[in-house]
Amino acid sequence: MKRIHAKVTGKVQGVFYRASTRDTARALGLTGWVKNMPDGSVELEAQGPEDKLEQLVIWLNQGPPYSRVDKVLVTEIPPVEGETEFVVDF
Repeated sequence: MKRIHAKVTGKVQGVFYRASTRDTARALGLTGWVKNMPDGSVELEAQGPEDKLEQLVIWLNQGPPYSRVDKVLVTEIPPVEGETEFVVDF
């Protein structure tokens, strides 16, 4: 079980990036959260099997149809106990 933190920059707010990330992460069986940041980026933490996290990172670099992803910075962080779903955080 691994956990990542990611910061996504580009045109990623107002284009359903958070909702699409949530749906993708849930389909992969991951837990965590995603939220918009004041600087226009989107940040998230996701936890699960390494291969599923790799699939999520590939998706993060593409994003939903109306987004434009400039950069995805990913770091590994310690896992969180007791998390049960992937949510949009406000």
